Amino acid sequence: MSKPHIAIIGGGCAGLSAAATLVERGYQVTLFEASAQLGGRARTVLVENNSLMHLLDNGQHILLGAYRETLALLRKAGVDENLAFMRLPLHINMQAAPTKSVFSLKAAQSLPAPLNMLVGLLTCKGLSFSERLAAIKLMAHLKNTDYKLANDTALEQYLIEKKQTKKLMQMLWEPLCLAALNTPMTIASTQIFLNVLKDSFSGSKQNSDFLLPKLDLSRIIATPLAQYIQSKGGEIKLNRRVRNLQTEGDGFSLETKDGKAFFSHVIIAVPPARLDTLAEALPKMQIALKQTQTYGYQPIYTVYLQYPPETKLPSVISGLAGSLGQWIFDRGQLCGQKGLIAVVVSATGAHQLLSHDELALTIAKELSQIYAQLAKPLWHKVIAEKRATFSCTPNLARPTNKTTQPNLFLAGDYTYADYPATIEGAARSGIACADLVCNS
Repeated sequence: MSKPHIAIIGGGCAGLSAAATLVERGYQVTLFEASAQLGGRARTVLVENNSLMHLLDNGQHILLGAYRETLALLRKAGVDENLAFMRLPLHINMQAAPTKSVFSLKAAQSLPAPLNMLVGLLTCKGLSFSERLAAIKLMAHLKNTDYKLANDTALEQYLIEKKQTKKLMQMLWEPLCLAALNTPMTIASTQIFLNVLKDSFSGSKQNSDFLLPKLDLSRIIATPLAQYIQSKGGEIKLNRRVRNLQTEGDGFSLETKDGKAFFSHVIIAVPPARLDTLAEALPKMQIALKQTQTYGYQPIYTVYLQYPPETKLPSVISGLAGSLGQWIFDRGQLCGQKGLIAVVVSATGAHQLLSHDELALTIAKELSQIYAQLAKPLWHKVIAEKRATFSCTPNLARPTNKTTQPNLFLAGDYTYADYPATIEGAARSGIACADLVCNS
């Protein structure tokens, strides 16, 4: 029997994690990426403004301390967490004009989880005592039920049933839901949200830490993982869109602009919207295709506003209440891009009706109402991922990593059924596919 040779189609986080895991175990791997750049949605792009070039992340990501597989993968690739990330203990600070800070929750660092969160809720600012007590009761209930539901439902309805007030939802649960699921609470899966809460607020108290990238995303994820894969003998082919994939004997024939090649195993690690073009010649893939063709998608807009270099906000990260924007990042404090502010606008909303210029000016106006000292932005750039994530709705049918086609596997955050569309879900799915290859 010939030695296994695995093709991985797609160079995002899922494909890179599968490739890194397989080469570590001694497998021959070739990764095909249709574009000129690895990393998928977690990458750095070069933009021009007034003849000057700027490196901007394709989206301002927040990782969590609970992202165990992502962090282990990066350590394997030689990434120094202290250099790559700013680790911040959980601190949610919501702001709104003209009242400035309207809610502040800070986990008690001297206590273990989940007591650190419970005491943080008890002492938080901006909620009445009864609201704080309602949030604590909910957290206690979740711990007692191991964060499990008998029947999944929309998060907003669940929170209403658990007597969470409108203000509690606006200041606490909605920001967490948008950050974790990128799906409005009205349609978001409660069970998937609780899975993220469980990982974040169980075990080590560091699981709830925010990890904010201090370097360009490509330098943190794609570049070190690519170097690791190649150092172990793996091959990476950029600008290689797979034109055709079909079974051949006991393996697969894969065609690119270079011609055809044979592989014993294939891991498809592309977004679900691209699955149909790869699987159309594989009859046994039709079930997975039918599942993913029903998916809805949610956008993420990242608004970059360049202010004078001396500009500095009171906090590296803050939330916005009652605004188009949801999270504010001071990239000068975070990664040395002085005066550059990034504002994330998640999920569907009124912002999609605005032009990029209109959206940037609206966000700048919102910031000026909170931070009176801000000057006029020197320039702006909006990066829109209109299909950034799948809509993480209740009881969403999601394909498994193992397909009915022997030796063909699916990787991607949409296949990791316990998690929303996150870097961690993508990493876990890639590792799961590598395990399946090893056991096939």
